[in-house]
This record gives sequence, structure tokens and C-alpha cells, in this order.
Amino acid sequence: MGTTTIPFDRTIAMLSNIKEFKSLSLADLEAIAQFCHWHRYEEGEEIVRYHADSNSVFFITQGEMRVTFYSMSGKEVILCYLPAGEIFGELTAIDGQSRSATVVAETSSLVASISSLAFQELIFNNRQIALAILQRLTDQIRRLTERVFESSTLNVRNRIYAELLRLAKKHPMEANRVVISPAPIQADLASLIGTVRETVSRELADLEREQVILQQDHEIHILDMAKLTEMVENVRGNF
Repeated sequence: MGTTTIPFDRTIAMLSNIKEFKSLSLADLEAIAQFCHWHRYEEGEEIVRYHADSNSVFFITQGEMRVTFYSMSGKEVILCYLPAGEIFGELTAIDGQSRSATVVAETSSLVASISSLAFQELIFNNRQIALAILQRLTDQIRRLTERVFESSTLNVRNRIYAELLRLAKKHPMEANRVVISPAPIQADLASLIGTVRETVSRELADLEREQVILQQDHEIHILDMAKLTEMVENVRGNF
């Protein structure tokens, strides 16, 4: 990790790209910026560790993070990936408990951090910032509910379909097609949905034969978003 200095006007510009801050006024962004400390992380560097007592909140302005949990046997379970524009660490800052997961830089990343005390002060003193964080927490609960439902009711094949659709929705669509780039490697995709790489490889090959996807280099091309969406909605609709 390297601590770095960012000019104040550039700090404002980068914070405005955080998803929850896009609707904030210049004054609100300035209120956040005054508390920020900036850090550069390279690929593979750990930002927070599971059960650690650190309590800062982080804003990802460049790069991507991998959020993981390790079982007692040492197996890595990938909870999610966080691209630029996302926040992490807010749960510990709110409840004071230890970290609930490990976060590692997936790529070279530029991250702003603020202390839990500063984060709480911003929430308590600014209604718009508080509303943005509440909406973020609500969205997290909805996503977790969806994942629990899928894990409990869908077989592996359909969980793969659902995860592909979830990933595709993060990218722009053109003429019923989406390019997931970079796509997670098959082992990481398997970890995301609770299966093994060989199963993911087999199911992706089946989707290629059905001309729903095309795997190319480090990308997954969704050739028919309407069909993939229908496949996922049909299995969800059975429960």
C-alpha cells in the first residue's frame, strides 16, 4: 500500500463517481472530501482482513476489489467483486464489530478512506449522505436475499445462468448483446455460486453450443440477452 496525495479539486471529481454520491451537491462532496485519505494498492494487496479491528470506510475510485471469506479448511469463498464507484467497510464503521470479510485488490487501485468517526459524523449531520448510505444498505439486503433464494432453490446450472445475467447487467447492452469484460476466471465463478470449476466449464460449454454465449480471450460475450433473461426468469418463476 502506498499513501498518496490528491489535489482537492480532483478529489471532488473522483468522489462524484462513487455510485451513492452521484446525486450529492458540491457542498456535500466537499464535506466528504475533507476527511479523505488516499491510498494506492497494487494487484494482490490486502486492504482489510477478516476479523480485523480496523474501522475505516473505503471509496473505490479506480480499480477493482475482491471480497472473500475463508473457511476453516482454508477454502476461499468469493462473496463478490467491487468495481470503481463502490464503497466497502461501512458495516464495521456503523456497528463497531470486527471485519466480516477480507478485501483484496484485484487490480491496481486508487482508494479513499475515512475514519468511522468521520463517517458517522457525515451521516448524522447530512440528510442526503445518510439517505445515500441507507439506500446502499437496502440494496445490499436485496442482493443478499436474491442470492440466498438462488442458493436454496436453484440447481448449479441455473445458478450459473443467474450469475451470468447478474454480471451482464453491469455492462452496456447493444443489439441484445453484452460483453462481460474482463470476465471472472472459471474458478472464481465457481466460488461465487458454490460449485467447482469443472462444473462451470461444462455448463459454459453447453451455453456456447446453444449460441447463448461466446467465450473469447478474457471475455464472455452474451449473444442473446433476451434468451438468457428468459432462462433465468423461467426457473425463478417455478418457486
